[in-house]
Amino acid sequence: MIEKPEPTLATPTFNESLEIRIGGFETLTKALDYAAQGETGYNFFNLRGEVTASLPYSELRVRAMDLANRLAARFERGDRLAIVAETSPEFIVTFFACQYAGLVPAPMPMPVNLGGKDGYILQIHQMIVGASAAAVVGPAQLNDFLREAAADSTGAAIFDFDSLFALEGNGATAEPFGPDDYCYIQYSSGSTSAPKGVIGTQASVNSNLSAITRHGLHIKAGDRGISWLPLYHDMGLIGFLLTPMVAQISVDYLTTSDFVRRPLMWLRLMTEQQSTLTYSPSFGYDLAAKRSARAEPGSINLEKLRVAGIGGDMVRPEALNAFADAFEPMGFNSSAFAPSYGMAEATLAISFPELDAMITVDEVDMRHYTRSGVAQPASALTSPTQKRGFVLCGRALPGHAIEVRDDNGEALDERDVGRIFIKGPSLTPGYYSDPESSAAMYDGDWLNTGDMGYTLGGEIVITGRAKDLIIINGRNIWPQDIEWAVEKVEGVRGGGVAAFSIDDGSGERVVVVVERRGMNDEALAALKREIATVIQNAAGAPAEVVLARPHSMVMTSSGKLSRAKVKQKYMDGAFNEETTPDLSKKQAVADVRA
Repeated sequence: MIEKPEPTLATPTFNESLEIRIGGFETLTKALDYAAQGETGYNFFNLRGEVTASLPYSELRVRAMDLANRLAARFERGDRLAIVAETSPEFIVTFFACQYAGLVPAPMPMPVNLGGKDGYILQIHQMIVGASAAAVVGPAQLNDFLREAAADSTGAAIFDFDSLFALEGNGATAEPFGPDDYCYIQYSSGSTSAPKGVIGTQASVNSNLSAITRHGLHIKAGDRGISWLPLYHDMGLIGFLLTPMVAQISVDYLTTSDFVRRPLMWLRLMTEQQSTLTYSPSFGYDLAAKRSARAEPGSINLEKLRVAGIGGDMVRPEALNAFADAFEPMGFNSSAFAPSYGMAEATLAISFPELDAMITVDEVDMRHYTRSGVAQPASALTSPTQKRGFVLCGRALPGHAIEVRDDNGEALDERDVGRIFIKGPSLTPGYYSDPESSAAMYDGDWLNTGDMGYTLGGEIVITGRAKDLIIINGRNIWPQDIEWAVEKVEGVRGGGVAAFSIDDGSGERVVVVVERRGMNDEALAALKREIATVIQNAAGAPAEVVLARPHSMVMTSSGKLSRAKVKQKYMDGAFNEETTPDLSKKQAVADVRA
């Protein structure tokens, strides 16, 4: 009789032999040296909710130091290693081995929803070249992709994780990073054609980790994290790989692709592991809410969840309301919502709200705003179609500051919308090998975030990205307003709308690309007319409506819409054959004007 192997057990929530120390470390290796004295660590779950692997911090340290000595025999100190950040023990061991070996890891995405093989290879090629990587590392199944992506780079060696771990050590001794050294290069999620490599230093990263753990999340003994966020992205890498470790708490992982397939598994694992901390962009909460009816009775209990953070994209109050409505009967407390603001250039977090408090939604009169640039509160007389709810995202973390400025660089008053600037010890020194972009990012000690927003009661409110703002006849139109309005039309796929402007030589005009479901020509023509009317009501401006086939949108691997890449597809004529035959572009614009 063949005996079944013992099931893998998740690491415990409490350390029995180690007193909790919240942040305050100079380097990641010193943080891991401390965490390794306890029993907590990382855990990996599959679609069935089973633990497939666990990696206690104690084991991580041993494996990372062993690999670090092997890497030290193969690479020069300061070399960059481009590493595919799959949600696995192998990636985490390699990342920390780089810390112990004085090598700079540059996490790269898995090939998930990036517009196909060619798009993925181009993206990681740009990262490999941008980092001047000495080696490219990933799972064995991606070897062919990685070889193709590195073919024209500067001689980067290709390793899968097994071959990397099998390197000969030759007696070399690794030298860990010091407080003044680099920590990593973190590339953007692919919303632009040429991702920039944000430099994280040991000082900036550990400063932000201390601020997050102490002042943002108020982590304490007994906390436990859970995440499906990709580990190459700042919210996954900093928020749920490094933050738990520097606070010595356990964290449970579901891969991003598994979450998309079964979003309720995220909540089921929260229930079983009694998770207290999680984070997601708005769409994650929305997706879980839409699947809530499929939850088996008694399978979800969210009473232990004290922080349900929102970040990584615009906070959508509608998504949070839907999640609360669906899961309050299952123990969820809406005061757990924690809308915050952050970006990779600030390591991760810039602002946090007061925890255990209900979110504040500021209802703004958008007609007044588009004319004046002032976020005037909506009144009882404001038309529902002209109201927009913006979520307050808290105050700057201690030691950091936020300022909203006009185009002349002058600080603005409350409710005046302008460009958001930040400063503090968590900020990046710049982009790797890109001095021009690095210099353009700063005004003295202040970093231009590229975001637009306003302050209210000392808290920051985000209204959108400056580069996405559509300006028609002097009026400011936010693409999200158009997109969210069109998503409500029957026949439109949720998350499948991109709005942007085009300058064709005669001035700016609005284009809206909409993923539609399978329909006959007559139904498609009717859908286009309805969408045109919705856009006119939402934006008060004419637009060209393009109906695209399902799965035509370009998304980043963190699940965000890439307007820039959808716009480029439009400019390249990729949607020309997808418009309905009975409505030309001229007719589409005419429909909207009507």
